[in-house]
Amino acid sequence: MAHYHLLTEANVKLRKGEKNGYYSVILHLSPSDRSGHQVCPMASPGCIATCLNTAGRGGMFKAGETTNMVQEARLRRTRMFFEQRDVFMGLLVIDIEHAIKRARKLGLTLTVRLNGTSDLPWEKFRVEQFRNIMERFPTIQFYDYTKISARMFTAQPVNYHLTFSASETNHANASFILHTGRNVAVVVTKELKNQLLAKPDVADGDKTDLRFLDGSGKLILLSAKGKAKKDTTGFVLRDYAEILDL
Repeated sequence: MAHYHLLTEANVKLRKGEKNGYYSVILHLSPSDRSGHQVCPMASPGCIATCLNTAGRGGMFKAGETTNMVQEARLRRTRMFFEQRDVFMGLLVIDIEHAIKRARKLGLTLTVRLNGTSDLPWEKFRVEQFRNIMERFPTIQFYDYTKISARMFTAQPVNYHLTFSASETNHANASFILHTGRNVAVVVTKELKNQLLAKPDVADGDKTDLRFLDGSGKLILLSAKGKAKKDTTGFVLRDYAEILDL
């Protein structure tokens, strides 16, 4: 299993994409403002409480400890991004170049997700002489989720796909975005997901993480996982009436 300085493939959901012919890598930063820098400007209380930052190895702590190697690495990456931007972007270019070679060896198509545990507008960050990392690698498919509604209506690089992420505080924006033909992802209970999957314009977001394959005007259903299973904020939708709001 390959591990890069910034990017990793160590994600069960990303690996599901291999059956569709894709090799995916992801960037995990330290979410919200844990690093002293805000990377999730529109995070809701429910989003923060159920964040996947502590899923998998990121949530494995030794007795009596509140951090681990995974969390410390995410902190270092985040601080580097804000405090040594040129160094960070240079390393990101190197990592993507390594990932391209890895994907070729496997006979797969590379995809890159940069907001694994963040919500940064990557379309705005220059790298070398290019306007953004997507322009630097124009043949690579990039994709992300975002809670920043303005990004859904801003011209994006042709190889950058965005899915709006619904929360308990942005239903009005989510509804509007969905009705403009764009995609909205929502976290639901397993029971509600089973009720909704047979409906038109609904997609199972758990089969793979390849959101750019979903089509358009879709409600993307994501099952509550980890801390989200015990959510009491309203972030996780539990009945059909809540879906009707969207």
